[in-house]
Amino acid sequence: MASSKKVIMREEWEKRLNHIRIRKEDMNKLVMNFLVTEGYAEAVAKFRMETGTEPDMDVAMIMDRMAVKEAVQCGNVEDAIEKVNDLNPEILDTNPELFFHLQQQRLIELIRNEKIEEALEFAQEELAPRGEENQSFLEELERTVSLLVFKDVSNCPVRELLDISQRLKTANEVNAAILTSQSHEKDPKLHSLLKMLIWAQNQLDEKATYPRIKDFLKATLENPAV
Repeated sequence: MASSKKVIMREEWEKRLNHIRIRKEDMNKLVMNFLVTEGYAEAVAKFRMETGTEPDMDVAMIMDRMAVKEAVQCGNVEDAIEKVNDLNPEILDTNPELFFHLQQQRLIELIRNEKIEEALEFAQEELAPRGEENQSFLEELERTVSLLVFKDVSNCPVRELLDISQRLKTANEVNAAILTSQSHEKDPKLHSLLKMLIWAQNQLDEKATYPRIKDFLKATLENPAV
C-alpha cells in the first residue's frame, strides 16, 4: 500500500526555510537569557556592551548566585548555605528537600575527607531527625552512611556519591532554587525551544516525509527516504 504521507524534497524544504525571517533582536535576547540563566556574568556584561541587549537580571545578582554554586562545586557546603541565607533565607526555609540535599552533601564531604567521627555525629544530629520525618530522606541518609562501611570505596555500590557529578547535581539544584526565588525560569529559553522543535518534528513525522534535522548541533539535514 502506498504511503499517504506527503513527500517534501530537500530543495523545496530549504527554499521554505529561507523564507523564514528571524529578528536579530530576538536572537540576542535568547543568547542573553542563556548567559543569565547559566550564570556567565562576565559574558553578560560583554554581550550587553556589544549588542545593547539588556539582561533581565542585575549582573551582581548573577555573581552572587554563581558564588553559591561554585562553593558547592568546591565542597564548601557550609559557605554555600551561608551565602544562600544571605541572598534569601526563605529559599531553604521553604524548601526542605534542597536543605536536606545540602546537608547530605556536607556529610559526603566529611566522609571524603575521612572525618569519620565528625561525619557520624553530623549524620545523627542533623540528618537523622529529618529522616524520621521523611522516608525518602531516610533512604538517602542510609545510602550516604553506607560509604563508611567500605574501606575501599571503589567497591561501594553508592560510590557515585563521591563523584564530582554529585557536587554538580547539588549545585544545579541550588542554582535552580535561587533562580525560582528571583522569579526567573530555571532553564534557559533555548532549552524549551529545542524541546518544542523536537516535539514538532516528531509530530510532522506522522504526516510527511521531509529532510529531518540529523544533527541539532551542526543543524544538518538528512535527505528524505522516498
